Amino acid sequence: MERLETKIVHGNTYYYYSKWARKDGRCRRIWQKYLGKLEDIVQAIEAGPAPICAEVFQWGLPEALWKEAQRAQLVELVDHHCRKRKQSLSVGQYLTIAALNRAICPKSKRSIWEWFSQTSLRRHLPEASEKALSSQRFWDHMDRIDRDGTANIWKALLRDTIAREQIDLSSISYDGTNFYTVIDTFNLRCELPQRGKNKQGRNNLRQVSYALFCTADGHLPLFYDVYEGQRNDAKQFPPMLRRFKAVFRELAGPQADLPETTLVFDKGNNSEDNWRLIDELQLKFVGSVKLDQHKDLATVLHGDSRYTPCTTTDLEGTKAFRVKRKVAGQERVLVVTYNQNLFDAQWKTVQTDLAKSLEKLAALRQRLEDRAAGLVKGGRAPTVASVDKQCKEFRSRQHMKRVISTHVRAGDDGIPRLEYSLDGPALETLSKTLLGKTILISNRESWKDERIIRAYRSQYIIENVFKEMKDRDTGMWWPLNHWTDSKIRVHALYCTIALLLRALMYRRVCQSGVKVSLLRLLTELDGIREVINILPGKRGKKVTPRRTVLTKMSELQQRLLDILEMGGREATLG
Repeated sequence: MERLETKIVHGNTYYYYSKWARKDGRCRRIWQKYLGKLEDIVQAIEAGPAPICAEVFQWGLPEALWKEAQRAQLVELVDHHCRKRKQSLSVGQYLTIAALNRAICPKSKRSIWEWFSQTSLRRHLPEASEKALSSQRFWDHMDRIDRDGTANIWKALLRDTIAREQIDLSSISYDGTNFYTVIDTFNLRCELPQRGKNKQGRNNLRQVSYALFCTADGHLPLFYDVYEGQRNDAKQFPPMLRRFKAVFRELAGPQADLPETTLVFDKGNNSEDNWRLIDELQLKFVGSVKLDQHKDLATVLHGDSRYTPCTTTDLEGTKAFRVKRKVAGQERVLVVTYNQNLFDAQWKTVQTDLAKSLEKLAALRQRLEDRAAGLVKGGRAPTVASVDKQCKEFRSRQHMKRVISTHVRAGDDGIPRLEYSLDGPALETLSKTLLGKTILISNRESWKDERIIRAYRSQYIIENVFKEMKDRDTGMWWPLNHWTDSKIRVHALYCTIALLLRALMYRRVCQSGVKVSLLRLLTELDGIREVINILPGKRGKKVTPRRTVLTKMSELQQRLLDILEMGGREATLG
């Protein structure tokens, strides 16, 4: 028997729900449940029944990036350039899903449905299903985008973005990188993956090269291209410059003047032909040259009176002077800079490399002495040539040949002997001239030294972009599970679109005055989840009641929602 009981404590009435049964011939209370005061019971009834279960979906990051894709009208833009299938998802929807996945949680095509089904994107693309998002359906639609199609889609997307967001094009950085692949050596269906000098040290694998022009304003990708993995930077620089100039002209319009811009690039792209091409294209630029190419400037002491300290706070510890020199037939500005922070880092590197080299040389000399003393008899007998080769390897790091001298001679017993020494004066000269020094080159004669230095240092932007793309946790390039050139080009397209969507979102947050890193922004948004509580259904009703709420947010997370126009924290009923 069950009953509702009341208890009065200090003048307050409390209600209990209890169950009674006969035990040992007497009626006893088996259990009771505290219900609270009368107003507590009324409040519980108004709040509704307790949920049966809950579903949790990724919400913050997908919603923020979906808004950026909507602003760019990404689906419509891609469908305009590609044949649209009548059934299921369109090419634009497939490409948008791929780009969003790369920007949020990169997965292979086989795993996209598993990820997609756990995000709030399902309500924006209700046509998506496990069958529609299979790897085969993705590949079928990727084949509908040819090489010209990828270029046209990107140019249209870029044209709209520049106009809508009022992107500043006054400073543009250029650089190239490569991504290793696991494509089989004997796969002859693709030409883009080739063996070359891999920047991640995976020279044993085929790689795809990727070049990028990036704006200083918001770190937005401006123009990109993928090419064969064996080409070096200096040889790829000319065709990239010509394509960039053509796209730049197309974006500006046939009758409009090109916007005033400065191209920033590193010394890996330098060559006589490239300098002449820059002059031919009438490009303004800021770059750097190797110290050995101007030895008279490289040997200038750090205490030279020509140096003038930079006065701005962001250039603290930097001093510079300028000269004019003829480079590739044209007179150009050379700015010689000394940076104390750069010197400290390079000096520590030299000391570390020096200790390792001397340790290896000492071990090699001891082995030779042990062999001469008869303590070591086995193995291949060393020769003067083999020992000399090892010495060169031990001194292969930068500046080591300059400060460590070695001499290998044959002993009377035919066993080589090694003598080495540290050149103290050479090390002192190195510390007083080369370390901490950079020589910049530009045709911006009207710019002050500080502005040229600041422009060159903006090169860190594109280097950070490449780090972002290669990051194993948040990077968008991995995994690359394609082995035909056409699909690799489409892969590069949606990865660059993902880069653009992230950059636009981050730029919007930075412009609002919130100072966070991109990684912090991604983490905070990813932490906002959507919880759907499944409630007990009413008798005779087929629709299952649902209540949707967002997880508890920090002050920063709520601020980000306001900035990105993603609504508040109110619950909604389903």
